Amino acid sequence: MSDIIALLPDAVANQIAAGEVVQRPASAVKEMLENAVDAGATDIRLVIKDAGKTLIQVIDNGCGMSRTDASLSFERHATSKIKDADDLFRIHTKGFRGEALASIAAVAQVELKTRLHDQEIGTHIKIAGSEIEVTTDCQTQPGTSLAVKNLYFNVPARRNFLKSDPVETRHIIDEFQRVALTHPDITFTMHHNGNEVFNLPAAVLRQRVVNVMGNKFNQRLVPAEEYTDILQISGFITKPEFARKSRGEQFLFVNKRFIKSPFLHNAIIRAYGELLAPGTHPAYFIYLEMDPSEIDVNIHPTKTEIKFQDEKTIYALLHSSIRQALGKFNVTPTLDFEQETSFSTPPLQPGQIVKPPTIRVNPDYNPFRTEKEKPGNLASRFKQPNASDWKELYQIVESSEAKQAEIRVEEERKPSEGPGVLLMHGEYAVTQIASGMVMIHLKRALERIEFEKHRAHLQTGTGTSQRLLFPQTIGVPAAQVSILEERMEDLTAMGFELNSLGGGSFSINGIPSGLESEQPRGLVEELLEQLTHLPTDLDMPAQDRAALAVARSAVRQWRRPWKTAELKHLVDELFACEQPYYSPTGKATIATFSHEEITDKFD
Repeated sequence: MSDIIALLPDAVANQIAAGEVVQRPASAVKEMLENAVDAGATDIRLVIKDAGKTLIQVIDNGCGMSRTDASLSFERHATSKIKDADDLFRIHTKGFRGEALASIAAVAQVELKTRLHDQEIGTHIKIAGSEIEVTTDCQTQPGTSLAVKNLYFNVPARRNFLKSDPVETRHIIDEFQRVALTHPDITFTMHHNGNEVFNLPAAVLRQRVVNVMGNKFNQRLVPAEEYTDILQISGFITKPEFARKSRGEQFLFVNKRFIKSPFLHNAIIRAYGELLAPGTHPAYFIYLEMDPSEIDVNIHPTKTEIKFQDEKTIYALLHSSIRQALGKFNVTPTLDFEQETSFSTPPLQPGQIVKPPTIRVNPDYNPFRTEKEKPGNLASRFKQPNASDWKELYQIVESSEAKQAEIRVEEERKPSEGPGVLLMHGEYAVTQIASGMVMIHLKRALERIEFEKHRAHLQTGTGTSQRLLFPQTIGVPAAQVSILEERMEDLTAMGFELNSLGGGSFSINGIPSGLESEQPRGLVEELLEQLTHLPTDLDMPAQDRAALAVARSAVRQWRRPWKTAELKHLVDELFACEQPYYSPTGKATIATFSHEEITDKFD
């Protein structure tokens, strides 16, 4: 048998490596931004077009590279950060494995311009599919400009697996936020298709969090700090009343590196205890600093998962610091047993005169006399019956019997209103059917009803708006402005009237008819959360996703004291839907129990 094992060509090996490192445009953005940070930049600009499919460009004022370093940077396993194996346990930088640029260049057309600060001439390199096309001198600013064009141009199958532009843009924004939140001392800007998405000047950490997440976050943040010989903890958590149903703004960093750790996430959530409403999640921005030798960051290609030598100690310290922060800033309820409540009187106002209390006494009060008794002779309270009294009694009885007969006749004349509907545990509607009993999941049923209603408005353009008497203003975080503007046409068709005021502010002039009971600002805020955090794996058109976001926002207050008439109306509306048996995301809305199944439970 002839030999069958052969070395892969470099181009193929690089494309395989790119599949691990550059999973989507956001992966390239992450690597490029981290390289700029490692280069010591104080000003980093990110420019993308078509969600990164056409262009990803990062421009920084870092140290720059010589011609030799610029050429070697595109070779696999070429790095300036690792000299020997021991360096893997002393890592302070973002990148270190020397695979990022080589992987990106294998699946894109790359153009690099770089210049050292003490040099007058820079270097210009063009690469396409790992093949170097141009290496020459050029005039450029100190630092580095790296442009990645036509990502996956030579791997069309991989390009076809990318999601829609809004989804890919959301991933890019996530990566941008993670790097920007880690380095508040660096100025970051981001532009998408010529529009400015972020403009973040260098600031303290709290201001950076507010600039990234929106001004509304300033009042929600609670500082969390803990300093020990093993671990230093800093950052912010949010107050329990601002917890949301979606897991959005949760950031955990170790040595200025964003990580995902369900174990440490559990420590934070458990610290809140019973302060969180069921099904809600707090936002947090937690920064851990520890000895690099105590962690291993080289267990995953994207470097978002790390291993701790002593996880239990880290867990205990983190849990304790969050509990301490919640108590220190009076977020948890407390009782003061030392205060004498009898002296807790408000201070006197200027000019106020203290009036002594007055006492009123009734000299005729008799505690042994009932309220119906009146003064006079005791014998006068007993009245002797006479014949006219008995006749009056018969008239009262006859009148009462006639009235009862009249009521029974009226009841018989009423048409049958069908089986009743009961509310069970505040979550389900229960009613009988011919074959047994049916239970309806209220939240999912409401989502189905609202979804089909708003989808019909989108398809027919028949959505109507209820204009507000006084328009309200809402501040939208920079990360959500592009999402809102992208879906603005669909939202208008469904009855929303939103106008941009610039600077991330929008005026709410109208909301869809039928949602008048909702608070307009809260409704739009929930809508933005839904548009931002809808599952990316939902197989439905963009318009249906918009209708689903509106439907979920409309039913956010579904837990309430339901009246019987409301439950009956809901049941009628549900069975009038095209698909009453499933929610828009495919979950069951109805559970049916036959008469035989119920009978079997009592055998």
